[in-house]
Amino acid sequence: MTSPQTTGTPPRTTLTRARVLESAVALADRDGLGALTMRSLAREVGIEAMSLYHHVASKEDLLDGVVDVVAAEIQDAVAQLDPLPDDAPSSAWKPTMRRQILTARAVLLRHPWASTVLESRTSFSLHIVRYCDSLLGLMRRGGFSWDLVHHAMHALGSRAFGFSQELFEPDGATAGSAADGGAREGADDEAAAMLQQMADQVPHMVQMLAEVAHDEPGATLGWCDDQTEFEFGLDLILDGLDRLSAAGRTA
Repeated sequence: MTSPQTTGTPPRTTLTRARVLESAVALADRDGLGALTMRSLAREVGIEAMSLYHHVASKEDLLDGVVDVVAAEIQDAVAQLDPLPDDAPSSAWKPTMRRQILTARAVLLRHPWASTVLESRTSFSLHIVRYCDSLLGLMRRGGFSWDLVHHAMHALGSRAFGFSQELFEPDGATAGSAADGGAREGADDEAAAMLQQMADQVPHMVQMLAEVAHDEPGATLGWCDDQTEFEFGLDLILDGLDRLSAAGRTA
């Protein structure tokens, strides 16, 4: 009798919530957030849609779960960074925190849909809370009062997680798949044409865009060179916090 080990048929892997969520992240990465439905995810993992509810209770539970997966990836990436030595000067908080936030951003750039889901959540996963706690610890090592730490987290906002809510962002600028690139380009052209038609009503806007508009191959999440703009804003906030801390101010 042929034993199961010699039939050449690979053993069937048991489906778990973790595997379902990993598949959900892969689906959103490949096809965009709009493609992530309970039905499409069931097809992705090869089960009936009703069977999926044994692993995720609802679409909201699914979204909470994929955020947790991305947050765990952020925490793992940050854990790979060189730790701040015990004898490091207090000024080391700023470059360390900058590196940590840009590491979180690098993770989000691999999952460009994730910032949209993060913004929509009403509760935070333990991975998010632990990541925030590490930022608080860095600021305390830099000599920040608890009051200034609190103000700092409000000032950083979503930037602490590696993304920022843009004031001007055409539809499609945060598309989740390569196929959406054409849609984003069309949205950019449409927005530019609209502003040109309104040149007499918004002259400063038109002049600014004519001066600073980017057509950069390295642009990632928006219609400008958003990596440069993200780092500019982050440095502006960190420099301001550094000055406040050095002056002994709380706000």
